[in-house]
Amino acid sequence: MTEPLATRYSNRQLEQILEEAVVYMCACPAQVCEQLLQLRKLFEYQTACISKGSLMAEVHCRISNATVKAHAEMEQCLSDVMQMEGWDPQTLTMPFGLRQLRQQAIDQD
Repeated sequence: MTEPLATRYSNRQLEQILEEAVVYMCACPAQVCEQLLQLRKLFEYQTACISKGSLMAEVHCRISNATVKAHAEMEQCLSDVMQMEGWDPQTLTMPFGLRQLRQQAIDQD
């Protein structure tokens, strides 16, 4: 049997963080968000295979359970990174100071 996939951030919230990070050229949180979205797709695929009664259910369960663990670790990583960088946890916006640094880098180019 496979574990459920617990989520701290909704897909929409991950997309919001991605948009905010891309606008201000802050690649690290965006990369973590992209991986979380991919892990969710992998989990959905494995769950579908299991529910169809696949002959290789053990294989799909193994992948699914590993995905659950990787997903939990990456969500914690995203939360930690955003806290370290000073993102607003309610609005999921990048801190003003970080936006200023990005703008200064753009203006210097």
